[in-house]
Amino acid sequence: MAKKRYAVCGVSGRAIGMYIKPMMRNFSHCAEFVGMLDIDPLRFKVCKEIVPEAKDVPEYLAADYDKMIAEQKPDAVFVISMDCTHVEYIVRTLEKDIDVICEKPMTTNTADALRVMEAEKKSKGKVICTFNYRYSPIHTKLREMILDGKIGKVTHVDLNWYIDIHHGSSYFNRWNRMRENSGSLSIHKSSHHFDLVNWWIDGVPEKVHAFGALNHYGPNAPFNPSKKDGRNCENCPEFMRCKYKARWATRNSRMYVPDDHLNSFESKVKQYSEYSPYMCIFDSAINIHDTFVVNVKYKNGALLNYSANFSTPFEGYRLAINGTHGRLESLEFQGAGGRALPDLYEGGDQWIDYYPIFGGRERINVVKNEGGHGGGDPLILEDIFLGEDPARKFDILAKSVDGLRAICIGDAVYTSIMDGEVKDLSSFME
Repeated sequence: MAKKRYAVCGVSGRAIGMYIKPMMRNFSHCAEFVGMLDIDPLRFKVCKEIVPEAKDVPEYLAADYDKMIAEQKPDAVFVISMDCTHVEYIVRTLEKDIDVICEKPMTTNTADALRVMEAEKKSKGKVICTFNYRYSPIHTKLREMILDGKIGKVTHVDLNWYIDIHHGSSYFNRWNRMRENSGSLSIHKSSHHFDLVNWWIDGVPEKVHAFGALNHYGPNAPFNPSKKDGRNCENCPEFMRCKYKARWATRNSRMYVPDDHLNSFESKVKQYSEYSPYMCIFDSAINIHDTFVVNVKYKNGALLNYSANFSTPFEGYRLAINGTHGRLESLEFQGAGGRALPDLYEGGDQWIDYYPIFGGRERINVVKNEGGHGGGDPLILEDIFLGEDPARKFDILAKSVDGLRAICIGDAVYTSIMDGEVKDLSSFME
């Protein structure tokens, strides 16, 4: 059986750690890495230092996309570049009848997501959206319980998400802090969460309303040492007065961070030719929100209350899913936040509390899987490189329509915050 050939657009930290390294080490029997493309040639060196097995993989700058496709003839292209560039790479790849595997979010706005849908209709290629959080065992178990009718018809979901002071502030150091780059955190980050709800309840979003604010970052933030634009954490004279950064540093080693997934942005060696992931979290140029609350009405009648806060002492969520015949509750707390949390898991497991409409509580323990995103990362990689598990009872690997449904909620959240209006998605959402 011939190996499937893969090219990668965007040699980001996410691309290297999540896809390139496993491709070269865990799936080399069925996958061949044939080309890498980026706007910054330094990223090729970084990739090949981290993954020496990729030392002979051809390198292409962004202007050479067509050349890469012609020379390497990939069967599929990973799109893991800055969010705002996704749409062009996806559409151009589909026009060549080649499959696309796209990191979330698929695009940064609804209009571009619809462009992808239209291009896919005309193409022999298909789009996979890597919503890996679906694969976390506890999230999969919730899907199974709802499909099995444990709570009857879903009527209401209440989901509150907390992003800790280290993880949350990192978005405001990086390119994500600009709406034109990321679509805002209601798309870049919350599309993860909206997709989970959409998937759990088979929901097609119909109407969205939101309120939001920039409370913790930007020039008016309460912990801003002074209102000065253009500071950079690498050489900022006020670094040790910045509570967000001094929390993880000493005067001798200011770039220390906890041992978590953000280490891909922290390095003692130069990672980028021009771009810096250490821009000041208090810059006045920031044009996204760090706090928002959302209401969504679905075509099947279900309602969603959702909130996100990007500066909390700990990380995780509280979830309740209500139905005509019962209720499911779960929670997850983790992260490198400012204070220790109690042990929330019994025996290392997570749990779901099931409350039938008449009767007592039943606690279902779910064994945690190893790996990132709640153990979902290793499992989604198997479906990407080996094909979807035919024994699975339900779809889990997200498609372009799932990308659209999550993005259109996040886009409506941003625009609703800005103009205060309820957004009607029914004209394009089937």
